[in-house]
Amino acid sequence: MKKLRPFVFLVAISCLFACAKPQAFDYRDVKNVKVESVGYDQTALTMDLVYYNPNHFGVNLQKVDCDVYIDNRYLGKYQLDTLMHISRLSEFTLPSKIMVDMKTVFKNALTFLFNKEVLVNVKGTTRVGKAGIYTTIPFNYEARHKIELF
Repeated sequence: MKKLRPFVFLVAISCLFACAKPQAFDYRDVKNVKVESVGYDQTALTMDLVYYNPNHFGVNLQKVDCDVYIDNRYLGKYQLDTLMHISRLSEFTLPSKIMVDMKTVFKNALTFLFNKEVLVNVKGTTRVGKAGIYTTIPFNYEARHKIELF
């Protein structure tokens, strides 16, 4: 039994370092924004969101749930419920669909027309893991983006 103690200690230390908590993904870019469907209450937008995985290990992305705000006004909700493998230290594209609350857009149409930049804020959680063990990681992205309507 005494001969196993150093081995058990090494395994425990290895698990502590190998099972590090995943870091949140870094936002990089948005591409291919398209209007999928237009409605009076809601409009569906599709886009490709580009992120970077800063972790030194690959992870599985299981779920994303977030709210999107433009100039601190609620724009819509984004949800993704699919399993996707993300390689370590790599950039990846997340196909996305957001349901935009048109009442908010109509209320703030003049702001969008006269401002060259808007504050984009995305608050939510991602569920990521490895080897069947998942954890929920909160994120809060905020940055100013130029808008070009014409």
